[in-house]
Amino acid sequence: MLGILGGDERCPIARSLDVLGEKWTLMIVRDALAGSTRFSQFQQSLGIPREVLTARLGSLVEGGVLERNAYKPEGGRVRDEYVLTAAGRDLSLVLLALGGWADRHRPSELTSDLRFVDAETGEAVEAAALTHDTHERVPLARLSAVSERASVA
Repeated sequence: MLGILGGDERCPIARSLDVLGEKWTLMIVRDALAGSTRFSQFQQSLGIPREVLTARLGSLVEGGVLERNAYKPEGGRVRDEYVLTAAGRDLSLVLLALGGWADRHRPSELTSDLRFVDAETGEAVEAAALTHDTHERVPLARLSAVSERASVA
């Protein structure tokens, strides 16, 4: 499959952006993490045009982030609801990191009503880099992205 970044299958970031890289996509995931499941809830929260929301929900279903389930409200017709998959729930860490970045580098006087917390304690959480084997925290100043490909001279 040729993705939005030219189909670079080697790069996990490019593969992620093939599913998540369009405007509105992460905002839909944000709302789903906060409990939205119905088309009308997403549209009301985001103010997104119906056609765009339909397309984004479809791409998130196709990408394995959301699952489409039918429901029938009492006295109504059958409709779809959109529920996060395990892959979709994994994006909570991505949104936590994006929100933390914005709070540090693009602060606003307005405060968000969305917070990420430990569900058992209610304590606020933040994104952190941990070593793979020992799970020790790595300060961001020491975090480095390295390529295992031979460098071109």
